[in-house]
Amino acid sequence: MAQLVDSIAPRGGGRQLLLVGSGHGHLQLLARLAAQPLAGVQVTLVAPLARQFCSAMLPGFVAGDYTLADCAVELAPLLRHAAVRSHQGRVVRLDAQARSLQLADGSTLGYDWLSLDPGPMQDRDRIERAIPGAREHGLFVRPIEAFGALWPRVTAMAPERLRSLAVIGSGVTGIELAMAIRQRVPQAAITLVAGGVLAGPACPAALRKRIARALQKRAITVLPDVACALRPGEVVLGCGARLACDVPLVALGRKAPEWLAGSGLALDPAGCVAVDACQRSTSHPDVFASGDASSGAAHPAARHGLRMLRCASALADSLAAVASGAPPVPCQPARPGPDLLALGEQVAIASWGPLSVQGHWVWRCKDWRDRRWVDRLRPAGG
Repeated sequence: MAQLVDSIAPRGGGRQLLLVGSGHGHLQLLARLAAQPLAGVQVTLVAPLARQFCSAMLPGFVAGDYTLADCAVELAPLLRHAAVRSHQGRVVRLDAQARSLQLADGSTLGYDWLSLDPGPMQDRDRIERAIPGAREHGLFVRPIEAFGALWPRVTAMAPERLRSLAVIGSGVTGIELAMAIRQRVPQAAITLVAGGVLAGPACPAALRKRIARALQKRAITVLPDVACALRPGEVVLGCGARLACDVPLVALGRKAPEWLAGSGLALDPAGCVAVDACQRSTSHPDVFASGDASSGAAHPAARHGLRMLRCASALADSLAAVASGAPPVPCQPARPGPDLLALGEQVAIASWGPLSVQGHWVWRCKDWRDRRWVDRLRPAGG
């Protein structure tokens, strides 16, 4: 994989804005820096991969509607146009008091302002503790880069070797993936190991019923049980039963990075950075956090759908403001738009609170929105 290393030479001196992760807010900031650079501020991006994927397009990739390239934003062109330095690596330690960040390669980076926007991730160690065998036998859906390289191998398997798949996870991601798999692998038996309440307890009852009908129509079995182990060819369920499974997809375990625990930042009970209405740390005003790294205290729903994108835009506004000497911008999403959930077969659900509709036209709206997000982050001329 190409390295993202110092695409722009150090300018020397000046204040340092350090961006950790290539989540939505950071990508939006990079896009605007190309036209509006921050005077006297050196911006550096730390990211583990050379490109970022639009998570909302993952079900479409699984279904075969998109290629992996369709879903990806290459970071190098953004960095080049924005005159931003970069360091491809993984964070292992943050000392908020000393304003220093340590990477897995041993290097240390200092900052005047720090923003954490890593994007969705899975804690494989925690999942392995809860589901022994997950690392060896499970197909993790994140990072999408790794999953995207392995999924074509699954679909290329002979039908007699790919008779059953299971998706472990009851959230929106698990539901969308189960229905996308039905489109892509129509001959296989598909099971959604949903664990708790389908689509989560915050999902309106009417929407949950609509989702359940869609799963039933596509002959997807829903088990209200948990996976407690993965073994060759089977998933061991909490009730003691064994589910035959050729390929188990692990679609759970999104959480904040473990290195936040020793950072000195104020954290919420889930280990996320406690933030104010401007997505700024309540204990260290020089630190911002968004997405899965943030408590989302001002807007708990900001981790999903259109509201997430709007709060990402507010994060980009805040970072540009504070680096220019202005106050940060509160995350105040406009009147919520619909949340969109893909059902496969180029059909989607649009939901507004207790109201929902579905159809091909909804999928076309979702397709337009997702492609537009990716295209807006691709600089003209690469």
